Amino acid sequence: MAKHDIDPNYNDPNYEPVVNHSGNTPFESVLASRLKRRSVMKGGMGAALASVMGLSLAGCSDDDDDAVATPSTPAPDGDTPSATELGFKPVAVSTANSVVVPEGYTAKAFVPWGTPLTGSLPEYRADGNNTGEEQEQQVGMHHDGMHFFPIDMKAGGNSSTEGLLVMNHEYINQTHIHPAGATGETNLDGVIISRPADEVRKEIAAHGVSVIHIKQGADGEWTVVHGSPYNRRVTGGTEMDIRGPVSGYSKLVTSFSPLANQTRGTLNNCAMGPTPWGTYLTAEENWHGYFANSGVLTREQARHGVGSTSRYDWELADNAADEYVRFNVTAIAASADQDYRNEANTYGYMVEIDPFAPESRPQKRTALGRFGHEGVIFAPVTEGEPVVCYSGDDSRYEYIYKFVSAQPYYAATAGGHLLNQGTLYVARFNEDGTGEWLPLDLSDAGFKAKVDAAVGTTVGAIAFDGFENQADVLVNTRLAADIAGATPMDRPEWGAIDPNSGEVYFTLTNNSKRTADDIDAANPVINNINGHIIRWAEAGSDYTATSFEWDIFVFAGEQGTETVVDGEAVVTLDDSNIFNSPDGLWFDYNGRLWIQTDGYSNEVFGNQMMLAANPVTREIKRFFVGPQGCEVTGVVTTPDSKTMFVNIQHPKANWPNAAEARPRDATVIVTRDDGGVIGA
Repeated sequence: MAKHDIDPNYNDPNYEPVVNHSGNTPFESVLASRLKRRSVMKGGMGAALASVMGLSLAGCSDDDDDAVATPSTPAPDGDTPSATELGFKPVAVSTANSVVVPEGYTAKAFVPWGTPLTGSLPEYRADGNNTGEEQEQQVGMHHDGMHFFPIDMKAGGNSSTEGLLVMNHEYINQTHIHPAGATGETNLDGVIISRPADEVRKEIAAHGVSVIHIKQGADGEWTVVHGSPYNRRVTGGTEMDIRGPVSGYSKLVTSFSPLANQTRGTLNNCAMGPTPWGTYLTAEENWHGYFANSGVLTREQARHGVGSTSRYDWELADNAADEYVRFNVTAIAASADQDYRNEANTYGYMVEIDPFAPESRPQKRTALGRFGHEGVIFAPVTEGEPVVCYSGDDSRYEYIYKFVSAQPYYAATAGGHLLNQGTLYVARFNEDGTGEWLPLDLSDAGFKAKVDAAVGTTVGAIAFDGFENQADVLVNTRLAADIAGATPMDRPEWGAIDPNSGEVYFTLTNNSKRTADDIDAANPVINNINGHIIRWAEAGSDYTATSFEWDIFVFAGEQGTETVVDGEAVVTLDDSNIFNSPDGLWFDYNGRLWIQTDGYSNEVFGNQMMLAANPVTREIKRFFVGPQGCEVTGVVTTPDSKTMFVNIQHPKANWPNAAEARPRDATVIVTRDDGGVIGA
């Protein structure tokens, strides 16, 4: 099938178009004074010397006696000060089409794409001939972020043998999902003019989220509990509510929802975040590519990268059904309630799903902002204090955000309503190792003054004529962050919070577009193809604070890459821990930091991998290597830390079943042969 004349990298899952042209340079005093403590990255393949502030954050790790353990982060059994030690032999890089784990560990594939889950439990067909209706009843494609909810969690339990494994399905591979790849009718110029409706239905169904009830038998094997009422598929067509300040706003009016309070579907679900009240937030990341506007782009579309053609041509389904036409966001009718010009504005949010209420409607939480959410990470909650969470916008030169709820948290009444009102902030990382949270709120005098000053100017490539109201600010979160003066980052992806120190970590995956003219203290590497991990501590150990101190935890790279503080190499990468493009990030219940990669593979780095790190000593060891062509993404353990779940996305060749020609995304279950704690 002929494709559009678009960027040849567009269908690469790692393709991140640069749509931030604001040129923010918040470091007016760069190199204005010598820093007493410096962190330096040396070595690596052609890497240049780069200097940033290195701060000791140990002083920001005071425990709060009022902190409440949340059901999404159960306390580990037998936790000790040495619990973060890495007690395994690191594995070597690998180019094999198999999963590699340390000696004394076993890895098994589990719930691959197409696993029967709901309804009539249709079996997966290895020839690609499953229908769209069948895919709606099967586990989706391209597994990504996930979480394990103990089955007895709502009753205060902590089961490690039965629970709900909830996972995202980011996107699809059209070559593998159909018998002969995507098909369709083209015109004489080779441009697609129509696609089979059932192919489109199947592709939409393969996106979204799976809620999978699983149980461990007496023999230690995990199986799906078929027939469980909890088993559920949430797809790109599931009806959802729009909640928070944007609900009812005119820029979300569509033919489907004239009241602008509902939409259909969630797409490009990357990372996630379990909430303190036991629900699941799934992120909508590169949703922009699913929509097409053949007319004039709105500023909301332009700032996010919506184009004249869509990624999968769903709007061209040959039955012209409303559920497919909605992906055409061209203004074609007399008013917004008669077409889908605003459909894309109903995407780009964190979506809350209650895995224990299978009949409930997912909720799009608009107060957390609209952008390319990679995921969300919640700070520890305290009775009577606001809820705080962080999210990265995974594109080159985009930002890191923090949300602080308007209402306080009380365990007895906590719920998603806490995410409907609050203040959204964006981060500015200063040269001296300090940072600021800049409010994106028209009621804040400082932000309002910046907005007023920007009216009538061009912000990046956007002619700015102001914001109508706070809902408009949130629909245009990226543009608001441009105006506020946030720090453009090297693809901020997953976040994680150290349960012992309270420090917040974020992966900055890579940015090959970073030049000598736009490096800064937090993003100091020219042509940053390998990425790094940044961390910070909030002022006064208060997650609601508007200032923080930061440093760089580690620079990724090849053998010899050093992270140096005060002239001492605190990390020197060698064969046991070289890596590039850190992506997934998670602290286990004992305080080990797990780092997953989604970058380039070659003879030096081998396939994509997962490493474990001690956040205090910065010791890093390679724990896991995935099969060929994959991304290693999504990790969680059972509360006892004895079963680990790791997702493998877009493998190639014939993994995990050598007898099948088509590769299948799958979860890998990792256990210790002696039944012990993973990583200890």
